[in-house]
This record gives sequence, C-alpha cells and structure tokens, in this order.
Amino acid sequence: QVEFTESGGGLAQTGGSLSLSCAASGGTISGWSMAWFRQASGKEPKFVAGINWNGSGDYYADSVKGRFTISRDNAKNTVSLQMNSLKPEDTAVYYCNFLLQFGGTVPSHNPWGQGTQVTISS
Repeated sequence: QVEFTESGGGLAQTGGSLSLSCAASGGTISGWSMAWFRQASGKEPKFVAGINWNGSGDYYADSVKGRFTISRDNAKNTVSLQMNSLKPEDTAVYYCNFLLQFGGTVPSHNPWGQGTQVTISS
C-alpha cells in the first residue's frame, strides 16, 4: 500500500489561491490515475479532479472547473492541485488517492492520508 501525505492547505481569502501537494511513499504512483477529493464538515468525500497516469488528461468536478488545475510529477512521486479564485464553498479537508478508473470519480481502496485543511474566509 502507498502512503499519501497532503500538504499546502491553510487559510485563504475569497478570490485567493492555494497550491496543494500530495507526496506518495512506500510505492509509486506511476501507471495509476490519481485524483483529489475533498470532504466538507459532516459530508461525504467528493471528487474534485482526476488525472491519468502520465498527466496527459485531466478532468474536474463542475464546481471547480476553470479554477483548479491538477498536475503530477511521476519522477517525484507527487500530485499537485493549484486552486485559484477560491470560494467559501471550497472549504474542506483535501485528500489525494488513486482513482479506481480514469474518467470516473471513485477512489481506490488504498488508505487515505491525513488530508490538508483548506479554509476560505468570506
């Protein structure tokens, strides 16, 4: 199993930007689709952005299209999420995980990391 460590979260103002990073250890992310998910307080985790194994294809939840960009660096075993034009509804704990299938929104059964808290003030 791969361990994920998310970082880069914090407090930002509406309209601001944050850059999140997910570092994988104990195994490689190469060859696997990856995704970011977020979990708002009291709610189920929701898909945010997905990327294929080599970074040539990506897709997003409607709520973040045009504002968020997912990327990956397989050589560094990392996945990133650039978040711009932040809104209060982006407030959540953000997690990365393998995507069960590229094009879908379902995470794998690999354990979740600790996540990183993103809080957007209004």
